[in-house]
Parts: sequence; C-alpha cells; structure tokens
Amino acid sequence: MIDQKTMQKAAEYIRKNCQAHDWSFSIRSANHTRTRFAQNGITQHITGDSNGISLTVAFDAKTGSASVNDTSEAGLAYLIETAETIALRNQPDPEFVVSESAKELPVTDNFSEATEKLSPADLVNIVEKCVKNAVSKDAKVSGMTEKDAGAYSLYTKNGFEGFHKSTSFSHSMTMKKGGVETKINRSMLDYNDFDVDKIIAQFNTQFDSLTNPKPIEPGKISVILRPQAVADWFVYLFWMLERRSADEGVSPYSGQLGKKFFGDSFTVKSVLDVPGLSAPPFTGEGLATENINWIKNGVIENMFTSRWYAQKTNSKPNSPFNILIEGGNTTEAEMMKMVPRGVILNNLWYIRNIDRKEGTQTGLTRDGVLYFEDGKIVSSVNNFRWNEILHDVTRRIIATGPSELIETWCKVPTFLVKDFNFVDTTTF
Repeated sequence: MIDQKTMQKAAEYIRKNCQAHDWSFSIRSANHTRTRFAQNGITQHITGDSNGISLTVAFDAKTGSASVNDTSEAGLAYLIETAETIALRNQPDPEFVVSESAKELPVTDNFSEATEKLSPADLVNIVEKCVKNAVSKDAKVSGMTEKDAGAYSLYTKNGFEGFHKSTSFSHSMTMKKGGVETKINRSMLDYNDFDVDKIIAQFNTQFDSLTNPKPIEPGKISVILRPQAVADWFVYLFWMLERRSADEGVSPYSGQLGKKFFGDSFTVKSVLDVPGLSAPPFTGEGLATENINWIKNGVIENMFTSRWYAQKTNSKPNSPFNILIEGGNTTEAEMMKMVPRGVILNNLWYIRNIDRKEGTQTGLTRDGVLYFEDGKIVSSVNNFRWNEILHDVTRRIIATGPSELIETWCKVPTFLVKDFNFVDTTTF
C-alpha cells in the first residue's frame, strides 16, 4: 500500500511539472483480502494491493483527466502528459469550477488496527463456522468475507492537501434449502464490533421462519421494514434529493426546500461523530465534511449541491458522506401489536424509477416475507412486487426502532408503515 510520505512526494512532482492552469491530484491505495465461499466450501481467496492515481487538469475551462497505477517519475510524467494533451484538445467545460484551496479539515477516525491485522486464516475461520452451521441444517451457504485497509489523499494547485486512512470488514452470506433462501450482510469499520455467533443466530432465526410459505394476495397492508430493507431503499433518497434537479422541476422536491415534505418523525443527516459510522474529513472534490441535516422532522433543510451549481446560485456546496436516519425505541414485537395484521420485510431489491418527477418507484421483496396477526408471526408468505413513493411512505410511519449500523456508511432503524402498496406477487 502506498504510504503518506510517498503520496506527498508524488504530489510535489505534479506541482513542479504540471503546466496546466489548474489541477487536482488524488491517490487511492488499498489492501484487499477476499474469501469467497459457495455450496459449503471456499471457492476463491484473493489478497493484494490496488492503487489508483488520478490527475485532472484545466487550461482555462478546457479539462482533461488520466489515471495510472504507480508513483514512479515515469508514471507521473505519463500521467501529466496524457491529462494535459486531452485538455488541450477538448472543448471548454461550461460547468468548470477551479479546484479547492487550503482549508481546515475535521479530525475523524475511520481506522481500526484490529481490522487491518486480520489474516487470511481469520477469515477462513469465520467461513468455517458459517459452513458448519449450514451443514447442521442440511442447507447450503454461499457468500463472501472481506477486509479492506486503505488510504486516500487529495492535492490541488490552489493549495488543498488532505489525507485519511480507513478500514472496513464485511461479511455476507446466503443460505438455501429447497425453496427456502435468505441472506444477511453486515459491514463495519472495526472488526471488534463483529460477533460471528450473533450473526449466525440472527441468520438462523430468519432462515427457520421461512419454511412452508403460504400464499397471500397483494394489496395495501402494514409492513415492518427491517433495517436492511430500509437501507436498500432509502439510499435512493440520496440520489434524488439534489438541488439542481429540484430547481429544474424534474424531481418531486421542486420548490420544497425549507418546507415540511416528509413525515413528522423522519430525520436524516450526515454526521462526523457517531461511533462506527464512517466519516471522511473531506470529499473527493476537497469539501470539508461537517454535520448536516438533510431532512429534520419532515422539513427539507438542505439538498445536495455541486460546487458548480452552488457557485451559480450563490449557495453553499455540499454532498452526503454517510447516512444516519434517526430511530426510536419501539421493538419489533411491540410493532406487531400496534396493527391488526401485516408483513415483515427483510430486504428489497430490483428497485427502479417509474415516475422520477413524482417519485414513484417499484421493486421486489427478497430473503423472506413474514405474515403476522394479533402480535404474532403466523407464517412466511410469498414475495411481492411493490409500487411506492418514498417521501409518502415516511408520512405513514407509525413507529420506529433503534438505528442499527448496516454498512460502514449507513445507520438506519426499523420502520412500521401503514398501507404499503403491494401490486403483485412474484415467484422469486
């Protein structure tokens, strides 16, 4: 992996030799370890470094970019020549913005020695436990266990300098027996936060509840969206809540900045100081990260704004760097008693836009659907296709559970939502 001293030396070479009017230079270096398993056996083990070294230059508003994977002077000379040649032959970029200048950056911690020190043998031991569990159930398990340790730096001609290190550990697995199939996955910065026995216990509870699914007709019904399902769907909010699209009238949030548009209990933010939630000190464009409310108690307080559009509208640029949706303290058992009947969704997938301006989306359920009545789970049921509008769903939230870390960048709660719109059943 490329160390900080080598990154700084490479940046000095760019500073001395690049002739462009402006430039941004970044290095991303990481060590990856991957253990894949399928059909109760390890199928592939990969470990090694990867490096991405990129330069974007500008002659006035004519820009060009190039990438290499080594920091030798020959490699950097090629990088400069290629990027500058592309820029000089290019048309002016009407949305060009000069690179960021030097600034004070927040102090964040995204690095864990326990994660960095994980060995291939450690990953194999985790897989072995999962395989033994599957064998005990006469089932087959497949998935991947992985460790990453990385470093990222950004330098600009205008004086920005930033460097940070990060780690992540993730484990995902799918278990199948006959027509019963379910999946679980988790990722975290610090391996010390991972409990394989707890994950297997949760996995088994999820798997055991899905035997002999009963047919149920589509329609509007209360749902409990478990945190993985919330994460899978609500990340789309971060692709749509963009100020330029809203101002141009092509999103459901047009004219809604500063107004209540989501449900009263819905708050989503990006934060620097929540343990376990990754928070880089700066973005890929050189913006210092900071605590920011996107939506608070249903009111849209901020929308994602690019540097160019912020300059055009005389506003502040910003972008999401993690997702925290505030939760409550209602348990799943309590939620099941709050409505006469409903279904529990483990996961959502194949999510697509139907009407981007209105915000209507469609998708499928996966990894098991549970039906409950009178506060008790009755049986598993078939999968569904659903059509819904995300912001409208937040207005129908009845209760929320505690927020849980699902990915290193995402911490979300369980939601109980009334009248979720299922439009069809599916066989997969």
